[in-house]
Amino acid sequence: MSKDQLAQPRQQVRPDEIVRERAKLLPPYKVIVHNDDHNEMNYVIFALMHSVNTLTAQEAEQIMLTAHLLGRAIVTVCPKEVAEYYQERLLSYNLTATIEPD
Repeated sequence: MSKDQLAQPRQQVRPDEIVRERAKLLPPYKVIVHNDDHNEMNYVIFALMHSVNTLTAQEAEQIMLTAHLLGRAIVTVCPKEVAEYYQERLLSYNLTATIEPD
């Protein structure tokens, strides 16, 4: 680097700008699990935790209860490709799951 390059201040990128740019490139999608009358509550918690490995038992239980009481619950919000992956995992456990833009 030359002395002139060192003397010039670097342009700072603000975190909110990074978030906006990331959202443009990777728009967020909601992964939604729907209530059903076929699976036991403990099985749904198990399936949630094994499908989305970042969920704790308490988070999975809260998601299951929300879906049970309200008909559906947001599991996570993430980029579309990841959301599709989670949806497929949930479907493989015979849960009803959809994705939609956030």
